[in-house]
Amino acid sequence: MRIFGHYVSRSLFYLGLVEGLILYVSLFLSISLIWLGFKQIHITFFAYLSEATVFTAIFMSMMIAVGLYHRELSRNMRTTFMRLLTAFALAFVLLSMALYLWPALTFGRGVVALALLVSFGGIMLARFIYLRVTGLLTFKSRILVLGAGPQAARIAELEAGAKSPAFSVVAYVAESGKAVKVPEDRVVRGINSLSDYCRQHGIEEIVVAVEERRGGLPMTDLLACKADHIRISECSGFWERETGKVDLGTLNPSWIIFSEGFTGGRAQGISKRVFDVVVSLLLLVFSLPVLILTAILIKLESPGGVIYRQERVGLRGQTFDLYKFRSMRSDAEKDGPRWAAEGDPRVTRIGRFIRKTRIDEIPQIFNVLLGHMSFIGPRPERPFFVQELCQTIPYYNERHQVKPGISGWAQLNYPYGASTEDARQKLQYDLYYIKNYSLFLDILVLMQTIRVILWPDGAR
Repeated sequence: MRIFGHYVSRSLFYLGLVEGLILYVSLFLSISLIWLGFKQIHITFFAYLSEATVFTAIFMSMMIAVGLYHRELSRNMRTTFMRLLTAFALAFVLLSMALYLWPALTFGRGVVALALLVSFGGIMLARFIYLRVTGLLTFKSRILVLGAGPQAARIAELEAGAKSPAFSVVAYVAESGKAVKVPEDRVVRGINSLSDYCRQHGIEEIVVAVEERRGGLPMTDLLACKADHIRISECSGFWERETGKVDLGTLNPSWIIFSEGFTGGRAQGISKRVFDVVVSLLLLVFSLPVLILTAILIKLESPGGVIYRQERVGLRGQTFDLYKFRSMRSDAEKDGPRWAAEGDPRVTRIGRFIRKTRIDEIPQIFNVLLGHMSFIGPRPERPFFVQELCQTIPYYNERHQVKPGISGWAQLNYPYGASTEDARQKLQYDLYYIKNYSLFLDILVLMQTIRVILWPDGAR
């Protein structure tokens, strides 16, 4: 399903609703048992509506932030348990701050403790049931792929590579005279009526993955299937929906031009700028002690400046100076620019820590306030690498149609990039962000940046 243009897993959305209800009910149950006594379980709903809303909102926000609604991270019970503990710990701190700032909230320590126990147990049970139910074949979307060539092979790879795909390919319809690139045992040929075949096999969606569309599509059959309420999708759109990224392997200019997305307006630009300034100022205030301590430690460990300025490519290809805490020796690039490597000897001890925790990125707040960057967007690259990547990766220059960001959709979904192939993979996520941008997506990325800080996979 789509929420403000962003694709959200329907099953995870419903899971979130159930878990929100568990949190809501657990607080009312705790208030009933502790404040009103075991013999008097009656409670007026509206009397504690604000408490229940704040409690649920804080805990749900932290569950989103640690990645409990990420498609892959939500598939493992051990990971779920550890991240749920982390989410509850963070939420407890925020709840304590809310109580301090809003004294009218009448939480008691016993109420909160019991609500935590009840909701934790309820959510773990809901997750266990969710994994069992969504793992059943009957709960997966049944699709028919129109085509059996390279594009169809991409879908086969996607299904085989996912831990628990939300779809199941019933069959691939081979094109006459075309080479087959998918498993032969799942290929069908010579279907007389596409709509009859779909009804007989319970097909819910047809994915068009033919290599040559001119004269090669059974338009009459597809219209009949559409009339039968069977979803018809292009391969590129299907891939985008299922992976949260744009597939460069099937991308073509006409799809970019005619697909939904890649749009914006003055109101959107103003709202994004307001979001950037407000978030940056708040982060600057809360991170000021960290900024001062980091600056002192960098100065003590190695000679050179505290802030490192580096030319980067921004909006519409314009360059600007990006600010970061210096994490390498001052002579790190005496032999010219190069990608950061795993265990890079140029990185100092303090530099290695601030890179892992993303503290080195905090000075980019000033780039945001100056208008060079947004808080959320594609990471800016150096001109040297941009020239190289534009020549080797198609559509790479499209990422410069928006302001670069401190955090971004690609940073949430792909580890640190240190090669041309990494840049290609991250571009697919950047294009998804640019295509489906909304303030809602910015807020989701901002919240889940906590996950990247706590579990810094691939930081170098």
